[in-house]
This record gives sequence, structure tokens and C-alpha cells, in this order.
Amino acid sequence: MEVIEAQRSWSGRLTITSVSTRIVHGYCGRVDERALAATVASCKDLIDSRFPDDGDHGAAAMLLGDGTILTGTAPDAVNASVEVCHEIEPYCGAYRLNQRVVASVCLHRQLGGRTVVLSPCGVCRERLAVYGPGVLVAVADRRDPTAVVWKTLRDVLPDYWMTAFPDEIDAGWTT
Repeated sequence: MEVIEAQRSWSGRLTITSVSTRIVHGYCGRVDERALAATVASCKDLIDSRFPDDGDHGAAAMLLGDGTILTGTAPDAVNASVEVCHEIEPYCGAYRLNQRVVASVCLHRQLGGRTVVLSPCGVCRERLAVYGPGVLVAVADRRDPTAVVWKTLRDVLPDYWMTAFPDEIDAGWTT
């Protein structure tokens, strides 16, 4: 498997340093791995630029149907029960722009600088499910939690509860 790497130059320009021609297939259509790599790089860039202290922080990024990449992070709250997921900001942005979410990634930088991939939580999976089972979500490689593996939402949510209501969900869930 070829690893795609992206770097930001001193000017902030994103440069793909390793390019693959592999296409990832999902219900939303074909997604070029360069777009997925740019989505991951944008997420990492937000963590680094918003939280330069090298502390324990996270962020999310979503690739939209028109190629736009939206990023977001979640503020801390005194009452942890009112905190939200990092994915909220790009998810709401996609809705505001009337764009389909094609792929989603959430990363968490641990103290010391190691960045791990977080699979979408149950709430985020429910939010993403409105875009169909082919939405690509980043999950951690089982051998290396710092490596992104792209899976369809159907793969990480194989027994989706809404299939009991086929008239109320994206047809892709019931085929």
C-alpha cells in the first residue's frame, strides 16, 4: 500500500509529496486519494496552527462533494456534558453550503506530539449516515493508530438500525 504524504511549505501552501493513482470507491462515488490526503493534511494543519503548544488536542476535517475541505475543532466546556465532537463544525458547514459529505477524518494529537486517528463516535456515525453508507470515514490502522485507513460508513456500521425504516433513509442503506 502506498502512503500519500502532504507537506506545507513555509508559505502555507499544501504540497503532495507522494501521489497515488489509486481511487477509493464508495457509495458517494470515486474519490481520488490525493483529495483524501489533503483532507488529512488539513486536519493536521488545524491542530498544529490552532494548538501550537504541542499539547493534547484534536480536530476534524470533511471532504465535500464539490472538493471543498472543511475543518473544525471543539471548545472545552466547564461542564463536559455540553462539549461537542470536533466533527460538528465541518458537518454544520457542509449543511450550510448544501454540500454532500464525501469523507470525514478526526485526529487527536497526544502530549508529546503523536497524532492518532479516531474512528467516528456513534453520534458522528449517525450524523454522517444521512449522506449514505458510502461516506468514507478514517479509522486507525490496527497495527499503527497513527495511520489512516479509509472505510465506508457501511463497513463501520454494518447493522445500521435505520434499515428497519427503509422509506426514511438513503436507499443505499437497504441495497
